[in-house]
Amino acid sequence: MIKIKELLRLELARLLDLQGEGLGANAAFESPKLAAHGDLAITHALQLSKVLKSNPRQIALALQEALLASPVVQAWVQDIEIAGPGFINLRLKPVAKQAVIDEVLRQGAGYGTRRANAADKRLDQSGEMRADLAPSLLVEFVSANPTGPLHVGHGRQAALGDALCRLFETQGYRVHREFYYNDAGGQIDNLALSVSCRLHGIEPDDPAWPAEGYRGQYIVDIARAYEAGESVQCDDRAVVSLKDHQDMAAIREFAVAYLRREQDLDLAAFGLKFDQFYLESSLYTSGRVERAVEQLKASGHTYEKDGALWLTSTAFGDDKDRVMRKSEGGYTYFVPDVAYHLSKWERGFHHVINIQGSDHHGTIARVRAGLQAVSDLQGLGIPKDYPSYVLHTMVRVMRAGEEVKISKRAGSYVTLRDLIDWTSKDAVRFFLLSRKPDTEYLFDVDLAVAKNNDNPVYYVQYAHARICSILIKEGRMALVQEAAGAQGAESAQEPGADLSPLTSEAALGLMLLLAKYPEVLTSAAKDLAPHDVTFYLRELAASYHSYYDQERILVEDVVVKNARLALVAAVAQVLRNGLSILGVSAPQVM
Repeated sequence: MIKIKELLRLELARLLDLQGEGLGANAAFESPKLAAHGDLAITHALQLSKVLKSNPRQIALALQEALLASPVVQAWVQDIEIAGPGFINLRLKPVAKQAVIDEVLRQGAGYGTRRANAADKRLDQSGEMRADLAPSLLVEFVSANPTGPLHVGHGRQAALGDALCRLFETQGYRVHREFYYNDAGGQIDNLALSVSCRLHGIEPDDPAWPAEGYRGQYIVDIARAYEAGESVQCDDRAVVSLKDHQDMAAIREFAVAYLRREQDLDLAAFGLKFDQFYLESSLYTSGRVERAVEQLKASGHTYEKDGALWLTSTAFGDDKDRVMRKSEGGYTYFVPDVAYHLSKWERGFHHVINIQGSDHHGTIARVRAGLQAVSDLQGLGIPKDYPSYVLHTMVRVMRAGEEVKISKRAGSYVTLRDLIDWTSKDAVRFFLLSRKPDTEYLFDVDLAVAKNNDNPVYYVQYAHARICSILIKEGRMALVQEAAGAQGAESAQEPGADLSPLTSEAALGLMLLLAKYPEVLTSAAKDLAPHDVTFYLRELAASYHSYYDQERILVEDVVVKNARLALVAAVAQVLRNGLSILGVSAPQVM
């Protein structure tokens, strides 16, 4: 159906060009809001009324006549109606909708991705995106300083960031996952001091405990590991304890490595691995911060006032100018952020998405202002909206009807590991992606472990498992691809299988939903909206459950049975593909 829809779009473009040169350039179909209005909608008559200086309904009538006379349209369209002031509604023939089944099953795990589009000139002969033409994207997310376990807010970032990475990979991007953190500064000093206190037998209730010290159980664990002379290895560093209670530098280095390892373990439990860990401290040691400051000065957009250095960020749309260097010395936190994003641009990442908490909203204007000032000076061509941001709100956790605020492990907040241990990786990922990022989310632990239709991840996974039980019984399970990214699966249909029995309203509705999947991925990536994938999967699961209740799959009529097996196998494949985008498994048995 995807190919058929494209054929129809090209024919629509040709017919629009006959109305006026270039009018077909934006030919497109829309999806009617109500199924009763048809399968595809054309709204060009309303848009062209001013250009053609004609009544939109008259334009629609002329376009309808041209469409009805077209052999391409006659082959795939059942009827064409005009509604309202000039809307044109098309209802496709069943054979057009049935075509999506073969498309899904032949493309398998690649269905919905850009590489499944043979017309894309950026693809090589194997269907892969050519490395020299594939656009690059850097997504920075989680980016938690190693001062404690990852909390549920970091979990929301991890789910959002990884889902966006997977979405853009389906669109042909080479995606780079980056984790930015600081291994120096006041927070790290407090961490080292807290561990030192534990090493000297000082506890949080003791008057000698630092006011800003960290109180969680993990501080005790770090102190014990340091005292035992343990070695710590994480993704970006390796440290051996010196066991010296007086060496604050050694304690600091060990504590940072220990907590970085804990972060790695949490991320591994979440099914997430980063391509690079970028140190804020490296921006200073490499001279990038000082170089950025000198460039900002040279741009003419800084001035001295009250002993401080200011950036005229108001010249770039900020609501007030911002302090760069404080009067007592030291740079404000947005200055290294500017240097860091200049580094991203210089590394060739001209498309960047940052996932951050909504409390970082104020940094957006000042970072962009700094980048624009340097860009104007150097002629870098950095866009005004660089980088892109996805801001998320807080996550609250409910368990047994009460809000949970304290974790034994962290001491003052619920950790990502808590949620995974209480529920599952799949539940945490799906739940944290099931709302818009800027919507405050209440994570209901009891709902996440419930095995009923109220639990959205269970509902979707059960639809997949329900289909698998049928396919396994018929010996057809191998026809649904396991691994995301696999290619070349054969169709679940027998050669020359007859799909004509698939004409019921429920079956045709399922096929339309399957055909919608590639568009869902494209729009979700474009809008930075992975929650749209969860909405789609819930809709597809509901449509399948409804179909299952209306039509038996394993009937005696072999032609009907094979057609229905092909349809449900296609549904299983798309459910599996969509869950993979979210980083959620698709179990065969539940």
